[in-house]
Amino acid sequence: MVETKVLTETSVFGQVAEYQHEQVVFCHDHETGLRAIIGIHNTVLGPALGGTRMWHYTSEAEALNDVLRLSRGMTYKAAISGLNLGGGKAVIIGDAKTMKTEALLRKFGRFVQNLNGKYITAEDVNMTTKDMEYIRMETKHVSGLPESMGGSGDPSPVTAYGTYMGMKAAAKKAFGSDSLQGKRIAVQGVGHVGTYLLEYLQKEGAQLVLTDYYEDRALQAGARFSAKVVGLDEIYDQEVDIYSPCALGATLNDDTLRRLKCQVVAGCANNQLADENVHGPALVKQGIIYAPDFLINAGGLINVCSEVQGGNRQSVMTQTERIYDITTQVLAKAEQEGSHPQAAATRQAEERIAAIGKVKSTY
Repeated sequence: MVETKVLTETSVFGQVAEYQHEQVVFCHDHETGLRAIIGIHNTVLGPALGGTRMWHYTSEAEALNDVLRLSRGMTYKAAISGLNLGGGKAVIIGDAKTMKTEALLRKFGRFVQNLNGKYITAEDVNMTTKDMEYIRMETKHVSGLPESMGGSGDPSPVTAYGTYMGMKAAAKKAFGSDSLQGKRIAVQGVGHVGTYLLEYLQKEGAQLVLTDYYEDRALQAGARFSAKVVGLDEIYDQEVDIYSPCALGATLNDDTLRRLKCQVVAGCANNQLADENVHGPALVKQGIIYAPDFLINAGGLINVCSEVQGGNRQSVMTQTERIYDITTQVLAKAEQEGSHPQAAATRQAEERIAAIGKVKSTY
């Protein structure tokens, strides 16, 4: 379920160059068992901010591939949302249920501190606000801290709200109305963000189908939201109006696309397209409206940005609500250009980075 796209380059520097990263840091500590990678993609707009995830990768190459794609997505996420932040991400290799310790997290914090503010971390998959507290003991360059510590708290509810806004905008394009009442929606992944998204969808009266990597979590969510629970692989074969990928990436690939029976894809997972240049156009060919992932899942970044650069909850929610309008604009732009939404959103983000880069070149 991680980003499995095979890069054309096999060397480490070749992979870094393919996505045009500024810096990649490999972190290792024998005593704590820490093995982590920090990817800094682009800092033209500001310091690279992006969460740290902990995952039991099958190989170090898979972990590197993941962090490179994720950090690149953070660059575009910040840019298209109008934030003065760059893109970065970190992955810790290991099973979070058995390997995560205070010592390991604090050691990781030391590596973040050594970057002197070029990278600011936050929580991501298998990480919590408590984990951020441990990391904060060793570095000030951390966000997503508990509100009791003056932080912005768990970004998951805001990520879910932005995804919900983007989903409604895509629904308006596909169905002529942004109402989700009665719409059949398949949600893949019911972790923190997926659960908050389910709350919004249930409240609006959607009919829900769900799955999750952890069966017990799927069953609990199914009972709570009166949803049909299906197996991990069965989610792609459901006859639904909307497919919402809310787990890890690359779930839109050669195998799954041909099985989808929906009119809209809109979810909070990062890097949903295994290959943007192949699967973005494929969705258009199948008549499926795709809400670009890095655009509609930007709520969490907007939330932690307020912690780093100032703001309050009301301003955060107002800015997150704008995801609806930006999604509408991107979908219209893609149609006018005869391209696909991911490409249109990427160009919009790159245009802002290029424009601000010219401003900063005179500093």
